[in-house]
Amino acid sequence: MFGFAITLLVVSLEVPKTFNDLVETMRGFGAFAISFALLFTVWFNQYKFFRRYGLKDNISVFLNATLLFVVLFYVYPLKFLFSHLVNRISGGRGLVRLADGTFVKMIEWDQMSSLMLIFGAGYLAVFTVFFLLYLHAYRQRDELELNHLERFDTRNSMQEAALNCGIALLSMAVILIGGPSRSAMAGIVYMLTGVAMGLNGTLMGKKRRILEKTVTQEFTPSAELSPN
Repeated sequence: MFGFAITLLVVSLEVPKTFNDLVETMRGFGAFAISFALLFTVWFNQYKFFRRYGLKDNISVFLNATLLFVVLFYVYPLKFLFSHLVNRISGGRGLVRLADGTFVKMIEWDQMSSLMLIFGAGYLAVFTVFFLLYLHAYRQRDELELNHLERFDTRNSMQEAALNCGIALLSMAVILIGGPSRSAMAGIVYMLTGVAMGLNGTLMGKKRRILEKTVTQEFTPSAELSPN
């Protein structure tokens, strides 16, 4: 399914017939690279979850199907958003050439808020599903025989998913409260993802190292009981 989603990202790209067509096509590869990286991140998180827990019950299957549905549904909005951003950065002025050779705006300024809301809804949906998957795994921690470190990692994964959901909600709130003129600010909000993940990783990493020492001490035989 992820392979099909990636195929949808490039299916509209045609072999260029002239050098100008090649230059125009090359501008699409930047958006493809960014979209591919985001899809790869989603796939890798899904891969880690099922490798870690191996759940195959109905709830896990349903949540996984929901995740795949969201990914496929949001492929084109994802590609469109980053195509527009790369176009503007590369000097395209937000214009795209149609089949008849005319240039038109990819999107009007008053439509940017709707595009950001669509992106935010997809972002929120993806990480909500991940939160529910890890919550489902944590509720079955006894059946899965998770040790202290594995339970800690599961809670941390839930926390990371919740932080991403919060960022999406904050971005959407900027538009819903501030209006369409705040579309650029709504996009900047997603830059907080790196900061939030970095701080969370640092804090939780310290707690995990303390937990590792505690677990090691509990399972290390004392010197008096160790054989000579």
